[in-house]
Amino acid sequence: MGSATFADDFRRPGMLHATILRSPFASARIDGINAEQARALAGVMLVLTADDLPGGGPAIPMRLFSQPGMEEYLQRPLARAKVRYVGEPVAVVVAESRYVAEDAAELIEVDYEPFEPILDPLVALDAGAPRVHEHTDSNVAGAIVISNGDLDDAFDRAALVVEERISCQRHAAVPLETRGLAAEHDPATGELTVWGTAKLPHVNRRILAQLLNWPAERLRLVELAVGGGFGARGEVYPEDYLVPYCAIALGRAITWSEDRGEHLQATNHSREQVHDVALALSEDGTFLGLRDSFVNNTGAYVRTHGMVVPGMSAALLPGPYVWGAYHCEARQVVTNKTPGGTYRAPGRYEVNLVRERIIDIAARKLGIDPIEIRRRNLIQPEQIPYASGAHTDGNPVIYECGDFPLLLEKACERFGYEDAVRWRREAVKREQRRGIGVSYFVEKAGIGDYEYARVELARGGRVVVHSGAASVGQGVDTVLAQICADALGVLYEDVEVRHGDTRATPDGMGAFGSRATMLGGAAVSQAAACLRERILELAGRELEADAADVELDGDRLAVRGAEERSLSLAELTERAAAAEAQAGSNEPGLSEEAWFQCRDMSFPYGVQLAAVEVDEETGSIDVVRYLVAYDIGRAVNPMLVHAQLVGGAAQGFGGALLEELSYDGDGNLVSSSFMEYLMPTATDVPDVDILVTEDAPTPLNRLGAKGAGEGGAAAVGATLANAVSDALGVEVTRLPLSPSHVAELVRQSTATQ
Repeated sequence: MGSATFADDFRRPGMLHATILRSPFASARIDGINAEQARALAGVMLVLTADDLPGGGPAIPMRLFSQPGMEEYLQRPLARAKVRYVGEPVAVVVAESRYVAEDAAELIEVDYEPFEPILDPLVALDAGAPRVHEHTDSNVAGAIVISNGDLDDAFDRAALVVEERISCQRHAAVPLETRGLAAEHDPATGELTVWGTAKLPHVNRRILAQLLNWPAERLRLVELAVGGGFGARGEVYPEDYLVPYCAIALGRAITWSEDRGEHLQATNHSREQVHDVALALSEDGTFLGLRDSFVNNTGAYVRTHGMVVPGMSAALLPGPYVWGAYHCEARQVVTNKTPGGTYRAPGRYEVNLVRERIIDIAARKLGIDPIEIRRRNLIQPEQIPYASGAHTDGNPVIYECGDFPLLLEKACERFGYEDAVRWRREAVKREQRRGIGVSYFVEKAGIGDYEYARVELARGGRVVVHSGAASVGQGVDTVLAQICADALGVLYEDVEVRHGDTRATPDGMGAFGSRATMLGGAAVSQAAACLRERILELAGRELEADAADVELDGDRLAVRGAEERSLSLAELTERAAAAEAQAGSNEPGLSEEAWFQCRDMSFPYGVQLAAVEVDEETGSIDVVRYLVAYDIGRAVNPMLVHAQLVGGAAQGFGGALLEELSYDGDGNLVSSSFMEYLMPTATDVPDVDILVTEDAPTPLNRLGAKGAGEGGAAAVGATLANAVSDALGVEVTRLPLSPSHVAELVRQSTATQ
């Protein structure tokens, strides 16, 4: 409607504009920087290089999943002696306008001595490869090994062993709104305010306070409207330190927003993994053992996520199946590409492709239907709770609820699997081939072990919810208002939700990892339930009745059986305020707060099915039908769950068919605009059928709700790869399934016929 204020809309009096000078080289030594011409340009207020920052600038820390030694691979706000990827910040310019700032940036002279970059993570693993970070012993920034069961025995007993190298291409979140922020320092109060934070206001405040060496109380972070996040936005990047630092230095408000080229070049990339996977099976298709060794290309630096992506990959590669033995070795490798991070279903999108592809390959070799081989190996309801033998950051993966066979049967029925099999066999045009793909996956929800909420009855009887969760477009205001209204017993229309301001809300973990409803909603429900008890007790005193006999219906409180003895919530708040004033109380009025804590993650799960037609001549893929079936535990708002799953599927189609962040041999990002980085349009995304089930509510929170944010995207790559492989009779081992790639697969298929 044009009424929202995004970061690039935000203005303060006398606001200045910042721009970033970025490296044109993937690997180069900086022999000198001359910024005098830039500083002399009219309208330029400040030019900073690494030498102008205290100690050259602080290292941006990891916020989770760190390992000893990984601090050697952290990024500083500005490159000092060396640049390690195209787009790395080298200087920041602040001027009266963005135009002047960009003109000044072009006047900065940087003396570079380029080196040959390392782009392939497998090359980076070689013992003789140059070090991306010269002071380290290896290009491996971190490693994880998970081993469970006797793997050697499993492979010795196997009737069939299937081995394959399967890779997922580098692509990334591309939200409608790019990154941006504004900062202002008030010398009178000493407070620094930063607007435009997304996803993690309270966490980012702590990190920024650490970087500035300030007490967190002097920092206020404020969330504005957010045009999408999907994992990439909301983390702490170099600009999140540089813009506030310049605001402090100048005593003026400063704004910065990246353009689309900067976003594709500098914001976290994701997904690039190479797996060498092996599956051992008995003659009847029983899974005996799974072995995987993979590298995760994390780019030039380890950013705030630490080992999250490879850690989640190793933890959830087993999926919903019973394995006699499981062994996984994951290595996070640095290269001269843009640093990597999370993107919707991080680490799981990749391993769902790997696991579900190797299962389909095995099924084809054994002559077993893909649905049947999965059915035979699923974890059974009586085995729940089920410890998979894997772990995330040292915490065991335990599926706390679930009926995996039931969802598979429901999905097949909804999709019409038997009819689809017949459709596949029907005679079609010679140049078109039909295929069916299926994938089963387990997601995670509720990462970050607590959330905060405060619910208060304000003057006039309005209910206000203060939540430590944040909004990145997932409908959190709607869901939290529903949960509060239900727990408190008031009308939804009378509830207002506030979040994203660290001054108004004392604590919170934010919005990531499908946690807002599961943890934030549980905190709101808990606080609202406590507030309801207080309201009923106070109303009982005012109405001279037992609290148990008082009923709250909408905005009125009445004595059961004597409805004429009643008062409104507005009247109750006035009487409560008057009573506090007479008593000289400084305690807040009708307000309750809660910290809901849950150290265990929940594990929602889903099935995706696709029917496709592949055109031999053009290499195009027509997705005739697509289903996402997902068990949410409890759907607080079914419409929002449906929308989350459809939106996630759309991003999954982009990653499966189109999107790839490609580099040339010199480390330049080739797909640096939407002319080369192809996003899915309305014509590329088919109608997606959604089946939401509530067969397995989680016992980990009072709502029974699990996360919905990532299930739509999680298995699209796997499902379409399986469908195309089924259509062509050759095995897809890498994404994306671009027309040129599919044409290559068609040639392989024709050659083997």
